[in-house]
Amino acid sequence: MIDIKLIRENPQTFIDAAKVKKISVNIDRLLEVDAELIKNKQKLQNIATKKNRVGKQIPKLDPDQKKEALATLSGFKKDEVDYNEVIKQLQPEFDTLMGQVAQPAAAEVPVGTDDTENVELRKWGTIREFDFEPKDHMQLAEALDIVDVPRGVKLAGTRNYFLKGDGAMLHMAVLRFAMDHMIAKGYKPMTVPLLMRDEAMRGTGYFPGAEEQTYQMERDELNLVGTAEVPLTAYHSGEILAEDSLPEKFVAMSSCFRREAGAAGKDTYGLYRIHQFDKVEQVIIAKNDEAASIEYHKEILTNSEEVMQALELPYRVVNVCTGDLGRGQVQKFDIETWMPSRNSYGETHSASRFYDFQARRMNLRYKNADGKNVFCHTLNNTVIATPRVLIPLLELYQNADGSITIPEPLRPYMQNKERIEAK
Repeated sequence: MIDIKLIRENPQTFIDAAKVKKISVNIDRLLEVDAELIKNKQKLQNIATKKNRVGKQIPKLDPDQKKEALATLSGFKKDEVDYNEVIKQLQPEFDTLMGQVAQPAAAEVPVGTDDTENVELRKWGTIREFDFEPKDHMQLAEALDIVDVPRGVKLAGTRNYFLKGDGAMLHMAVLRFAMDHMIAKGYKPMTVPLLMRDEAMRGTGYFPGAEEQTYQMERDELNLVGTAEVPLTAYHSGEILAEDSLPEKFVAMSSCFRREAGAAGKDTYGLYRIHQFDKVEQVIIAKNDEAASIEYHKEILTNSEEVMQALELPYRVVNVCTGDLGRGQVQKFDIETWMPSRNSYGETHSASRFYDFQARRMNLRYKNADGKNVFCHTLNNTVIATPRVLIPLLELYQNADGSITIPEPLRPYMQNKERIEAK
């Protein structure tokens, strides 16, 4: 949510922000509704002042004057009903329009239409050159009997799967390694509910906009989350925190669910774009300080890079362009990991900062040293997401005989096994 005062002061900024983010919102109509609300609320305030003045005079009036004063109060009451009705009619439209306003992107965000115009910032690692014909992750996984897609599809429909044996072990090893890495860095481990009310989805900025990608439980008025960002960020919604408690740094491992609506025929092969996966997510709730938020953004990106470097997976970091940003994101950096079967980098992480956009929507504040209640800043990033990260792990660590060398950091989580081999 954006401060309406900022929109009133410089509406063109928000018109331009929506345009480059390809987000539809009618700022002119928003300001019209806002002006009408202000006018009618001021009229109500004026009536309250007049009623108070007349009410104080009534005990001093003679009967005829008192009768006239009571008639005046009755007229005020009718006007109040009329003005309140106007407000009642306008407020939902105002709230809807406000929920559609896009946060302006940072100046250093490249202007672009979609992910093809994201700008590469740096690369890490050496792309492996094979001295044999490499297989893709599904060829490897099926030969090793560690993934079963047909039975996943049989039971749950397309884009579903089973991980089996060492495949399941590798999946869990990646998650546990990432969790341990973050806990060692001082992030508080959390387990989170996966069903969220609409308020939490709106508060974190997923509604409006992501309804088509969300599994919605209409009967229970709940939603399956697509990321632990939602419960972690909304954890303190509606609260006023102590300034000295900030920043709060959370990490959670959770299952995630995405409908992938509109993705028919796109990345359907293997484990890249699926309906259910597991992810370790990091979230920071911080003070309202833009310079500090930029530093925290670097921190959460570094945390994820450290995990990728420990696993020796080559990747690149991109500065996401305006057309690929969400409504509330000021800036986002993606980590894209090299996947031999795609002959390209594939997105595996997204690190975002929001300033006070989410906090305003959730009414998440802290009391500063002056005793003033101030909206917090929020940030989040993937630490690791699997099974997508299994694509580069399997493909880059494959051997000529079809076995998979297990990266050293993961071996303690896999009973010190060094290889995944066919039984």
